[in-house]
Amino acid sequence: MLFDLAAGSMPSPPPPDIGEDACRFIRYHFGPELLEINTIGTTLEFVNGPYEVHQFRMIERHYFRDQLITSYDFTMPFVMPNSRNTWEMIYTKPLLSEEWKEALRSAPWEARSDSFYFVQDQLIMHNRAEYNYSPLGLIGRHPVHPGASKQLRKARVDPVESRFALN
Repeated sequence: MLFDLAAGSMPSPPPPDIGEDACRFIRYHFGPELLEINTIGTTLEFVNGPYEVHQFRMIERHYFRDQLITSYDFTMPFVMPNSRNTWEMIYTKPLLSEEWKEALRSAPWEARSDSFYFVQDQLIMHNRAEYNYSPLGLIGRHPVHPGASKQLRKARVDPVESRFALN
């Protein structure tokens, strides 16, 4: 596991110029080893309110220097009312040449993503992230060992803290 937000692991702090969007922004310092992994799994934990939700969808687009690298599209057809949910997403990464990998390693925070969340095709939330594939050191105050990126990342989104709600 790279880090677990629910357990107190902290990603890198957002840049100072992010302003009011800080609650919708996160930075991940994964290290260069992640570029060698073909498949990554993540889990998103969330709580739904009193109404059922149909067609909960996440579209995530990854860019490097404003060029689209890959796009993912995940759908959860139904979410029960008054439920706590765990949604696992499996990402198959695109094959990158050594030239691309070196560019990503040498340009911290220039790899970015946008995650768009929809309910019945209506946008309900937009999150942004930046990625750093340079060698690992410390993420905030938490040391990260070089083999950590070979495991799955588990991120918990607290609906109260992130103001994430389906209805």
